[in-house]
Amino acid sequence: MNSSALDSFLDKWRARWPEWSVAEPFVAPGQRARAVAWFALLQEFDDMLNASGDTLPADAKLAWWGEELRSWAARRSRHPLGRVLEPVAAPWAQLADALPGLVEARAVAVDAAAAERVLEDYAAAVAAVETVMFEDRQRAGAPRAVLLQTLAQRLQDSGIAGVPRAALEAQGDDPVRRWAGQLLAGWGVRVAGPRARRIWSVLARSRLAALAAGKPVEATPVRTLLRVWWAARG
Repeated sequence: MNSSALDSFLDKWRARWPEWSVAEPFVAPGQRARAVAWFALLQEFDDMLNASGDTLPADAKLAWWGEELRSWAARRSRHPLGRVLEPVAAPWAQLADALPGLVEARAVAVDAAAAERVLEDYAAAVAAVETVMFEDRQRAGAPRAVLLQTLAQRLQDSGIAGVPRAALEAQGDDPVRRWAGQLLAGWGVRVAGPRARRIWSVLARSRLAALAAGKPVEATPVRTLLRVWWAARG
């Protein structure tokens, strides 16, 4: 596995999250490379969750990733991201077991509770990996942060297809903005979990807030710095 293959995945994530250049110094130096590799992997899962049209290729990739994650316990990674992540003795099999839930989560949920319920196992598995990866012991509420961020990313990637039916049928504002507002209502400026997650979460929250308000994201370096500083405090 050459370094250019790894760099392509890391660069793709950084291109989607340019704010990270301001945020990264708040992550412990020994965890920075690991954080970007991990978030790049989660972005791959987001892309598979939010696939549209012919989803068979995405489903095949998810199945492949299930096998890949299970192989990491035996140090047999095949994917470039495994070079960085495989050495972490995290519950990779738990995450592998949760991946099929992403296929089910593509369907339009009946309501907010259903949208959350179908992703609960995935969010719990991601949080469990992060507890080990970032040496964090304060797990209470951490799966909730992952769950909300996953739903927010789905809304931003899929638009109306990511809105539960109850929000679609309600009277009033644009349903995309309405659902964005509902997600924001349960998403604090600070969330539980390790610092890297808290920082990424506040960046994602600012994007969702802009979507709910129907405005562009104000991600100037100064605003990003203030948001990240607040989230990093814990």
